[in-house]
Amino acid sequence: MLGFRLFDLNPEQQKAVLTKDGPLLILAGAGTGKTRVITCRVAYLLAEGVAPTNILAVTFTNKAANEMRERLAGMVEKSKASKVLMSTFHALCVRVLRSGIEKLGYKNNFSIYDEGDQIGLIKKIITRTAAQDEKLEPNLAKNLISKAKNNGWREPAPGDEKSLIGAVFARYQAELKTLNAVDFDDLLLLTVQLLEEHESVRLQWQERFHYLMVDEFQDTNRLQLRLITLLADARQNVAVVGDDDQSIYGWRGAEVSNILEFETHFPNPTVVKLEQNYRSTNAILQTANVLIRNNPRRRAKNLWSAQEGGEKVRLIAMPDDRQEAQFIGDDIQRRQTTEALKWEDFAVLFRMNSQSRLVEQQLRQLKIPYKVVGGKSFFDRREIKDLLAYASCVLNTDDDVSLLRIINTPARGLSPTLVGQALAHSTHKRCSVWTALHDLEFQATLPNRARTAVQAFATLVDGYETRLNQPLSDQPAILRELVEEVGYLDDLKRSCKTPEEALSREGNIREMLKSFEEYGASSTEGLRGFLDEMMLRQEREEEDEDGKGSGVWLITLHAAKGLEFPHVYLAGLEEGVLPHDRSKMEGTVDEERRLLYVGITRARTSMCITWCQQRIKFGSVTPCNLSSFAKELPAEFVEQKSLLQMQNTPVSTESAKDRFAAMRAMLERL
Repeated sequence: MLGFRLFDLNPEQQKAVLTKDGPLLILAGAGTGKTRVITCRVAYLLAEGVAPTNILAVTFTNKAANEMRERLAGMVEKSKASKVLMSTFHALCVRVLRSGIEKLGYKNNFSIYDEGDQIGLIKKIITRTAAQDEKLEPNLAKNLISKAKNNGWREPAPGDEKSLIGAVFARYQAELKTLNAVDFDDLLLLTVQLLEEHESVRLQWQERFHYLMVDEFQDTNRLQLRLITLLADARQNVAVVGDDDQSIYGWRGAEVSNILEFETHFPNPTVVKLEQNYRSTNAILQTANVLIRNNPRRRAKNLWSAQEGGEKVRLIAMPDDRQEAQFIGDDIQRRQTTEALKWEDFAVLFRMNSQSRLVEQQLRQLKIPYKVVGGKSFFDRREIKDLLAYASCVLNTDDDVSLLRIINTPARGLSPTLVGQALAHSTHKRCSVWTALHDLEFQATLPNRARTAVQAFATLVDGYETRLNQPLSDQPAILRELVEEVGYLDDLKRSCKTPEEALSREGNIREMLKSFEEYGASSTEGLRGFLDEMMLRQEREEEDEDGKGSGVWLITLHAAKGLEFPHVYLAGLEEGVLPHDRSKMEGTVDEERRLLYVGITRARTSMCITWCQQRIKFGSVTPCNLSSFAKELPAEFVEQKSLLQMQNTPVSTESAKDRFAAMRAMLERL
């Protein structure tokens, strides 16, 4: 089977697959079959006798990792495929840290803080740290801390300790460690620290992985590159796959220099270019090729396709954003009807989320189903996570993650210092935090007020744990009573900035409690079964966000990377939107050009780009100018028109016949 798959690859793909040892740089342009090459290369290594446990393939998303696993399982024995570690960077780091983080002073059952958890902690720290006349936005603080960590800083830079952000950074790191928690940046930062400072751990993982493959290498940051170099060590069997022309995440730390200067980090590599595109027509590819050549610092590539011709890319001027939305909705409806397409065959791409509102309104008016990709999951909301943590804690008091989330929410006198002492005691005694809180030896070390607070919390949780586990207990009513007794809703309202936000969050809590009641009416598995069901539902919701639901895709350019669609509409090719105003000040116009390149190469069959002569911004009508990027698009493959010209152009007889023929064919199929 492997021989057949190799035979089926083009010459460049075969070279990438069959290059076994030493550094390998695979420059894979958009739609050139990079996932296929990665999985075939892993299959080839297995056929060459490499142990599956000695192979590591790293990518950025669970979706990509799962796709690689599924493809590999169809190529080799399942028992072998299952032993190859195909993982995201973060999942790999969790695996490394679980086996050795105690050497850095953490417990190995550490919890991982997401963005909401981070913001909540940073807010509390700012409140306690800032002087009366000092202000610092929590989101800004989080971003600055994240940027510092991506640069490899575990603490404020020398000289910054006395600044507000420096003090917040230092206290944030200290409190995370006290809570036995890490954030996503820490996963990389601490893994690199663990491997650098502890030779035994480093040698253990170097001996585990003899062959490393990294997908989307152009998106790696400084720490990810350092992690790969530490794991590769003397063998240098590192194969990376990427495309500098699709490096669009500089704003979150990605360093395009990692792929542009690959030879600096891994000398004398084999370099393979994948340029045959299996996705798009040549008209679309040539438009993208001509555009991206305007970036001065890149590795030269020229995408081409065996699909000759194809309709030209359309660049259409719109009078305003409302007519832009109306045109897009009408054109999707027309094409779907006359060509008998699925709604999922269409995607509308935006530079910014706010651009989607008018298109959404138009699609609703036309009764066209759609899905907005990337919205915040219901289960990622702070109040839902708190409620689920309360439920999990009273069912399993040894669940340190849930316990630490709710131990002082709402505030009940259990300070971070006290929690840190309990964590230290639990580490010393090798027990859960809950057991440590009950330990009389520990309680004897506390001041009277703190000891009283600990005992009151223990009594609260013990009481509800007993009631919930009694046979035939009314668990939904008990959980509702717990929420009311601790004063959670009142505390939640106080933390909201507006009455609307408070009502929304309270509604989310009531919706979740109602869901539990409905579950209890149809199942005998109780609260534990409900929590399991919530996790499964959350996974399904995340899948829907990846596009498995039905309807036209509404998606930002950043989120569209890695996806493809038969018919693509890109709205808002205007100066100040794409390229964004901020890019001119920050010197990142080249990345904006790469973003447009990514948008164009998402299309398989047709690409329509629109821009508005005026757009409503902040409630006011604002004149707009066509993006400077439009001058870089090739006239040979791009047809420029205005909406007015299109409306005044009579439909040709031949075009009308084609449309009627398509409609007749569709009706016959029905």
